[in-house]
Parts: sequence; C-alpha cells; structure tokens
Amino acid sequence: MAKVRVLVVDDSPTMRGLVGAVLSRDPDIEVIGEASDPLQAREAIKALNPDVITLDIEMPNMNGLEFLEKIMRLRPMPVIMVSTLTQRGAEATIQALELGAFDCVGKPVGGISSGEDFASLPEKVKAARSARVRYGQLQQSKPAQSAPAASYRPDGKVVAIGSSTGGVEALLNVISHFPANCPPTVITQHMPGNFTRSFAERLNRASAAQVTEARDGAPLQVGRIYLAPGSATHLQITGQPGSFRCRLSDGEPVNGHRPSVDVLFASVARTVGADAIGVILTGMGRDGAKGLLAMRKAGASTIGQDEASCVVYGMPRAAHELGAVGVQLPLDAIGREAIALCNSEKRRVH
Repeated sequence: MAKVRVLVVDDSPTMRGLVGAVLSRDPDIEVIGEASDPLQAREAIKALNPDVITLDIEMPNMNGLEFLEKIMRLRPMPVIMVSTLTQRGAEATIQALELGAFDCVGKPVGGISSGEDFASLPEKVKAARSARVRYGQLQQSKPAQSAPAASYRPDGKVVAIGSSTGGVEALLNVISHFPANCPPTVITQHMPGNFTRSFAERLNRASAAQVTEARDGAPLQVGRIYLAPGSATHLQITGQPGSFRCRLSDGEPVNGHRPSVDVLFASVARTVGADAIGVILTGMGRDGAKGLLAMRKAGASTIGQDEASCVVYGMPRAAHELGAVGVQLPLDAIGREAIALCNSEKRRVH
C-alpha cells in the first residue's frame, strides 16, 4: 500500500517540526507539506491533495475550528486535531470531533517523548486514511428528549459502554436516547486526560440524565452516567447489588490504553454479571473485545456497533470475531436498545 501522505498545519515552526518528526519515523507515512495558517493550508490542500491533515486549533487568520468546518463542508477528508492540554483547548477539541475530525492528540509538553498520547499520532494517521469521513451531523441534532415516565422503569441493570476513535459522535448519539431515570451507566472513552472533563460536560448537555466524570467511590445511581477520567486511571465497578460503586485504580495501560475498556468490562462481568448490558462502539484496535466476551459469558446482554455506522470498525469487529457481541446494530438504534433491555415495562424496541 502507498504511504499515507500528510499535510501538517500549525502556526508554530517548532510544533510543525515535532509533528513532522514523529510522523516521518514511520516508514508508511510521508509528510508532503506544511502550512502555518489556514490560508496556506487551503492552497496546499489544492496543490498536494493530502490523504490526512494534522491541524492546530489556535492559528492566525482563521482559527482551526472555522477551517475544519469549511474542510468538512466543502471537501471532507480525515483531519486529526493536535491540541493544547488546557481547558480551552479541550473544549475546542470536543467541538472539532463533533464537526467530524477523525481524532485528537494532545501537544507534547517538554519535548517529543513527553506523552503517550502524542506518540500515538502515527497509528491514528494511518487509520484515518481509510476512515469514513462525515460532516458533523450532531451540529443539527435535536435536544435530548426524556422518555415518558410511563414507558420506562429501570429494572436494576447497569450499562457499560466502551468507545474510542469516533466515540464523541457515537456517545452523543447513544445517550441522547437515555431518559432522565436511565440505568446507572459507566463509560470508558479513549481520550487525553485533560479532555474528559469537557467531554463529560458536553455529554451532560446532550442527555436528559446527569453525566459527570467518575470519582473514586461514587455510588452508581439511577439517572447517572459516569465517564472514566482520561489517561491517569482505569475505571472499574465494585460492590454488591444495590450498592455498586466506581473505583478508579492505578495500573499499567492495558491494550495500550489507560483507561482501558477491557478493564471496565472485566470488572462489570465479575461484579454485576447477568444484570448488565455491554456496548462496544467505534474505535481503533481490540480494547474491550475480551472484556465484552467475559460479560457475555457472565450472562450480560451485549451490543456491538455495526460496520456501516462506525468511523473505525476496529473494536466492534474484534469483539464480534471473538463471539462477544450478542447483536450488531446501527448507531441510531443502540441507545434505544440498551434502554429497552433495562426496562421492566417492555423489551427490545429496535
């Protein structure tokens, strides 16, 4: 296969050098050009026709979000955001992922070797070339609607969701179908650590339920959704029926990730067993496949996102091939099905 041809867009010569250096180390990637602002980038795209663009958010003449919106509307192509690890940078990155950016990495602090996340850039670039690129459909999405109280009553089950690349759009879609009294729900999404707080806030605005970053020891409650904090810890579930709690634990990355979907799913299989619903969404790699299989073997119902609706059909494919997925569904059906499986009033609405 031909090398992935990449255009690097950043107003900092130092950062362009760092991005170019980490990408050029991979023999399957070729950096074909650089641009210091969106105006230069626009001309470079026309002249060079890159496979993938890396894009900074804060630049002169036009910020990265405005430029990304124009790219995705006029000439959709895979874009990876290279963002500062600040609250402002995190909020802008979440907006970029909603607009259709393929993925994000945090800018290194103190040199090229400073972050596991930045080191993942080459793999993300290679995956991006074959990704399904869509202009941010969520920009026009309707506000979350709470299911009528008469049609849904929680039956005590717990929902566990794992996602990675493409997960911002997927999770926003799924939880928009959750009612205010949704089952206790735990989520692991692969994302730089400083970004998950902003993402939890965005999910909270999209959901009738309450979404927060998980805290160690937080009790799992009806109407609450808990998002694993990025990078520093794994999210697990502990306790007994009626008193399940979040546990944030140190530990080495699993499948290259911390938090890991496999770690979350395995803890749900051990602790919750058949009273759980497992959902695996779009993402690169295999994280979550073994854990979802453990959940299914423990009696849990399991759902995998189908290939046609995935940005990257990696994690759901791996889970499906292991026999971990009970049913494959398009993204738009997953939230409704998960709620139906936890509804004491009725089942299986898809």
